[in-house]
Parts: sequence; C-alpha cells; structure tokens
Amino acid sequence: MIVTISPSAVSGNIRAPRSKSDMQRACAAALLHHGETRITDPGRSNDDKAAMDVIAKLGATVEDLGHAILVKSDGVNPLHEMIHCGESGLGIRMFTPIAALSEKPLTISGTGSLVTRPMGFFDEIFPQLHISIKSQSGKLPLHIQGPLQPATIEVDGSLSSQFLTGLLMAYSASGASGVTIQVKDLKSKPYIDLTLSVLKSFDMKVPQVVNYESFVFDETPHSQPTGDFTYEVEGDWSGAAFLFVAGAIAGETTIQGMKHDSVQADKKILEAIRDAGAGLSYANGNYTVSPSQLQSFDFDATECPDLFPPLVALAAYCNGITRIKGASRLTHKESNRAVTLQDVFGKMGITIVLEEDMMLVYGGTALHGAEVSSHHDHRIAMAAAVAALRAAGPVSISDAQAIDKSYPDFYQHLELLGTTINSTK
Repeated sequence: MIVTISPSAVSGNIRAPRSKSDMQRACAAALLHHGETRITDPGRSNDDKAAMDVIAKLGATVEDLGHAILVKSDGVNPLHEMIHCGESGLGIRMFTPIAALSEKPLTISGTGSLVTRPMGFFDEIFPQLHISIKSQSGKLPLHIQGPLQPATIEVDGSLSSQFLTGLLMAYSASGASGVTIQVKDLKSKPYIDLTLSVLKSFDMKVPQVVNYESFVFDETPHSQPTGDFTYEVEGDWSGAAFLFVAGAIAGETTIQGMKHDSVQADKKILEAIRDAGAGLSYANGNYTVSPSQLQSFDFDATECPDLFPPLVALAAYCNGITRIKGASRLTHKESNRAVTLQDVFGKMGITIVLEEDMMLVYGGTALHGAEVSSHHDHRIAMAAAVAALRAAGPVSISDAQAIDKSYPDFYQHLELLGTTINSTK
C-alpha cells in the first residue's frame, strides 16, 4: 500500500493506542495463571493478535468479547507442535522460555525480519536449564523440548531485555526457588520494570532485584494463585510518541488514555518534547502538546531505542543539531533503523550523521516532498508520515501498511486530527 501525506495542520483530541508491550505480557501472564483472566481495553495490533494465537496454541482458551479478551488457562499445555509468533521480537523472545515449561517437543517460528534476527541466546542458555534446543545457526526456527528447570545462570542483556522477560516469567511460573539470574549490561531497564509490574499484578512470584544485575528467586514459598483476575491494558507510549511529535510540529493536540505513572520506557518522549521547547501540559488524564519555536536537544535513547523514529521526526524541525545517543541499539530491529532513518529523511532533505553510538540530526532546514519506503518497518512509516505534516510538498510512503504491526489505526487517527491522506493499493 502507498500512502501519501499532504502538508496539514492538526488539532483535536485522540485516544492513544493500547500498549502492545503491556498487552503481550498480559497474555503471557494469563496463560501462566491457573484460572480465568479478563484483559480489558485490549490491543489489536498484529503483534497483539500473534500473542493471542500463541497462548491459544499453548493451551489457553481465548475468547474475544470486543471490549475485553477472556482467557481461561491451566498453565502451559501445548495443543500444537508449531508455535508461530508472527513478526514480534518480544513474542519470540518471551514465549520461547514459557513454551519450554512443557515437556513436549515444539517448533518456534516467526516471519518477516524475525527470521534474520539473532537468537543465539537460546542456544547458549537453554542447555543450562535442561532444555534441548536446535536452531538454524542461531536463527529461526527453533526446535525445543523442556521442561525448563530453573538454575542460577548469567545472561547478556546488552542486545535486548526481551530474553530476560521470558526467563523471569518462566522462572516465576515454575516455582523457582534459591536461584538467581545474573544479568550483564542490561539495556531497556524500564521494560523489565513493566514485566515485574505484570508479575505483581497477577500475584506471581516476583524476584528481588539488585541493581538490575541480579534477579533473585529466594526460597520463600509462593503458591500460584487461582481464581479470576482482571487486567487493564494501558496506553502505548511508543505509539503515542508519534502523536506527541505531530502536536509539537503541526498543531495543538490532546492525547488521551495515557497512564501518568507508567513505567514504560518510551514515556521519555515527554522529556524530548519539553527540551525541544514545545508546549506541554497535563490535566485530568490528558496530555496537550502545542507547537513553538523548536530548538535542538540532546537525548539518551539507550534505554528506549524505539523512540529514535519519532525523535528524528521531531529533530528535523528543531533549529540546530540534535544529538541522540544509543544508535547501536537499532541494528536488529524490523530494519536497520539507523541506516533506514538516514535514507528516508535524507530523501526529504534532512542530513543524519552516525558517529559510533551517536546519531546527529541536522534540523531546521525545510523538508520537501519525496517518495520514500517504510522498509517494512512500522515505526519508519509513522515517522515519515508525521514528518510530512509540515513538509513543503506531499510525502508518499510505500509499504505503508507496516503500521499494522503496532498501530493499525494510525492513519485514521491522523485523519481525525485533520491530516489529508490518500492511499492506493
């Protein structure tokens, strides 16, 4: 699909999408919970749908009520040998350890960019947990057979925290006792905070955290709760970040449905909006952002690499050179996002320079119309669309349907705010 965004002013109120990070973790916890879970205000992205499919194949009964998802489970009892995680990096890394709680032989697969992402972590760690594993030289598909037996291990957290999320959930569900997960160089700590928050909400065993280096499952007995749970999915700061940037560059916008005390990593977009000089206020559960004379800013995105695309769209309209740290985290995303951002924004007239872990965005120059590709990356498509709002001419985005991975209503929401959008198949 090709979507063309014409230069447009925006204004109005919009409810942000639901957090796929929260939704997928809630699905995993609902699978591990022995009883019934009602997940209210659920997400509807492709990654969310993949998570619901995974837990159904791993033994849960999943009923879509529209306003809620009803999950009935008695733990991990796989009904299928093939578990397909779609194109979700979190899904593949979180559900693989959880699936390994079963003693049945399983094949874990995915599609799109997942087939090229490194999964050698499992080859290294799973044998230490008495899980048999065969990968394709560290790539998908993975052939595994448990059951997982918790042990004290050390893992490398420099590539992604998503592996650790899966281990924490699997250890908790297995009744881990007297063991520790040691983590070296953990990145994206707020995502681990979200995992721990979900474990606590489901009354599962939560490890003691020591400086984000040791996750200690002590010998204190903890019985798995049974009965009914209700879990409300919070708004997605990753998706909402594009709405905040749209408001900062193209017109006063109110974003509804965001949790003020959220532990999501991408809530840091608020810091960038303020540092760039845009107007920002909060009242009665709603954030309002408005344009101003925008100036360059410095930002450390090491713990929140998904913010790079909206940050670049914002920086493009900021006078001066914006410096964003953490570019090395972008290599193994849906695309190599550092290079992709250079390509896409370069075609719109913005210079981006990469210096080791730093990305320099030369903003304040007039963006012009262009034909660009999303590179099959949902966040690149959204960044290009937002940047187009104040460009000198229309911006056409090919493979624009990539947004379905995380924010399927994105273009519709831009239109509700006043954006002129044309699409062709």
